[in-house]
Amino acid sequence: MDDLPTSRIITSRSEFHDALKEAFAFVADKGCREVFIADPTFSDWPISDRSVIENLSRWAYTHRKLTVLAESFDEFPRRHPRWVEWRRQWSHVVDCRAVDEADIGQMSGLFLAPGLITLRVLDAEHYRASLSFDPTDTTRIRDALDALLQRSEEAFPVTTLGL
Repeated sequence: MDDLPTSRIITSRSEFHDALKEAFAFVADKGCREVFIADPTFSDWPISDRSVIENLSRWAYTHRKLTVLAESFDEFPRRHPRWVEWRRQWSHVVDCRAVDEADIGQMSGLFLAPGLITLRVLDAEHYRASLSFDPTDTTRIRDALDALLQRSEEAFPVTTLGL
């Protein structure tokens, strides 16, 4: 992974999936305190892929934090069952947040490990994205993400209490 270019453009669905898997592997190898993933639906993210789950498990420690930002988590149990199961075990490092409907237009697919890697969706319909290992990109994008996080609310509890 150290031989990767500082940035590249993703132009297909398979490249996008490969880049996401690379990003999860990269943070597992390098280690980082925080990882942010954001997408309105995560409908086409391979987060239940075995390699992603393995890399998340290698990355996760009590002093680390994965923040997941979405419009809704209603489809997660059906679309991403392995990730949902992984999250039950690692709930102490995962923070799921829902974005207000008014802010959805400001959110696109994003994988961010501050100071290490940024994968940002530019055109979701055509799977165009930018993969960058430039620390200045992560700082700029983190500022925009922080604004969304401030207006988001906790969502997707690990367990549901009922009467």
